[in-house]
Amino acid sequence: MINSGMMGMPLHFGKMPKWLANRMGNLGSAIIESVAQHYGKSEVLTRFSDPNWFQALGAVMGMQWNSSGVTATVLGSLKYKVNPMASELGIYILGGKGKYAWNAPKQIRSVSHRHGLKGDELVKACELTRRVDNNAIQDGYNLYQQYFIVSDEGEWTGITQGMNKWSRRARRYHWHSPTVRSFVDNPHTGIVGSNEGEILNLADKRADFARKNIVKMAQEKPSEVLDMYKSVSLPDRHDIQEKDLNMKRLGSVLQMAYNGEINNFEDLLMLKGVGPRTLKALALTSEVIHGDSSRFEDPSRFAFAVGGKDGRPHPVDTKAYDETIDMLQDSVEKAKLGYKDKSKALKRLHHATKSVESKYTPSAFLSDLLDLEWDHAEKNGGMTFMGKTIKGVTKVITSAQNHLLYGDKDGKN
Repeated sequence: MINSGMMGMPLHFGKMPKWLANRMGNLGSAIIESVAQHYGKSEVLTRFSDPNWFQALGAVMGMQWNSSGVTATVLGSLKYKVNPMASELGIYILGGKGKYAWNAPKQIRSVSHRHGLKGDELVKACELTRRVDNNAIQDGYNLYQQYFIVSDEGEWTGITQGMNKWSRRARRYHWHSPTVRSFVDNPHTGIVGSNEGEILNLADKRADFARKNIVKMAQEKPSEVLDMYKSVSLPDRHDIQEKDLNMKRLGSVLQMAYNGEINNFEDLLMLKGVGPRTLKALALTSEVIHGDSSRFEDPSRFAFAVGGKDGRPHPVDTKAYDETIDMLQDSVEKAKLGYKDKSKALKRLHHATKSVESKYTPSAFLSDLLDLEWDHAEKNGGMTFMGKTIKGVTKVITSAQNHLLYGDKDGKN
């Protein structure tokens, strides 16, 4: 778990297509259920509070790997799938984007009344997260999203997002109730987004002097200017480059999926016969479910699960996507009935991939992989926000996007 981090989160073109929205909800909710089944609902909230894991979740669900839109699309799709089964799962996703963010306090009181929680304290926590992120951290970002994820036991994770209208970049803030000792002393589990110049962070412990002397500071140049975002930096460009990836980890997934490594593991018999692209998607999805926090330092790698809606790293393979959803949902439902063979097999897949990883020597294969996946997409109807991939057309358009949006930045980030 990182305490703070920086990710470039630019705006990307393309609306959420209908063909993707429902799939995102189905896969995402199955992932959340799987985490809860194996590790408990508290771990679900812990995962949501980790910005790297959250970005990886969005990527494995087919969203752009570094886009600000991940927040609304992931939590929006999950909200409509997770909340209807909250009585069983014990987790509620409250709030939303724009005007829906203001509904969070009312929704919190409703959940609190249902489960006998301290509603006033939870509402206060929700309001304080918004005020700290919008006012105490003076970083040029104005909040336009707030989500409050709460369990039926009163544990919560807060996720807010602000937008800088001049740079057209976003910053996302993560909170987790067990780690909040004070709302004004390092309360965040992570903050992700581009640094727009100097940041006056009045919620940082080191700014105690600044808080006590804020009136005087308003008349002078602030003495407590904090450069606090040091952990992870995602570039503005759309395309994924080798420097964005842990090639050893990605290569081991491909070895498992394409080179028959799965046949060397007797306890993965249940997965033999699964197509290579579905196996690749299952391996990366299993990592999102079972991997520890150190596995998510390169969230762009998870975009290779099924592809991305903007065609980066390649168009979405809907066949592999649907087969992954079916297998994961089936494992969840059977586990509820006590039949855990498939659920255990998916967990073993992650450990088997790590075993392959320990022996794998990375090489420069990204260009060949992208050519392979794009060729497959053009022949088999891979999807982007523009619809079905058209040979010789879709790839040219997606390649032109990066230059039009970011110009010469492409190779410098």
